[in-house]
Amino acid sequence: MAPMRLARYSRGSIRIPFRKTGGVRDNSDDKMPEDLMRYDHLAQMALRGVVREALRRVEREGLPGEHHFYIAFNTRYPGVQLSDRILERYPREMTIVLQHQYWNLKVFDTWFEVELSFDNIPEKLVIPFNAIKGFLDPAVQFGLQFEVVAVEEQPAETPATGEAGTATAGGEEKPADQPDESADKAKVVSLDSFRKK
Repeated sequence: MAPMRLARYSRGSIRIPFRKTGGVRDNSDDKMPEDLMRYDHLAQMALRGVVREALRRVEREGLPGEHHFYIAFNTRYPGVQLSDRILERYPREMTIVLQHQYWNLKVFDTWFEVELSFDNIPEKLVIPFNAIKGFLDPAVQFGLQFEVVAVEEQPAETPATGEAGTATAGGEEKPADQPDESADKAKVVSLDSFRKK
């Protein structure tokens, strides 16, 4: 059997082929049991590992060929570090591009650091992997979408503000004159719009 290629993951809807072993069971009256293993969270953690390993490879070797990354993340997530100027410009979410202009990429187990140029001003960004909402490599049309991990579910290890000896890296931002499509989508699907007033 040829290996399956994962093209997109969203909200726990991953399909894994399996082979039945044993007899046939009539499940028509069974209710779906509660998922105490939280496979949705385990799958998201594993796929965040794909992002981490892709960034580690770029940290070691640079971007190969035409590969480049779009990374969307929640700017208000605990552990995200941005300048006040950038946070004011992107109060909820932003997308960065790692392609031509990024410097000092450093990848850790639970976050990464990168330095990008915004209006010709270098800025250091610290982004926990749990803050990432989307990852796309347009060169090969590979994309992942994530639910942002709730604060109480995040690991204790988070980036420390002003940690000594940490390097920074950079990249490109989405141009300011482009509308933030992800913010518009968030407004459309916001639960607040469905609540009775």
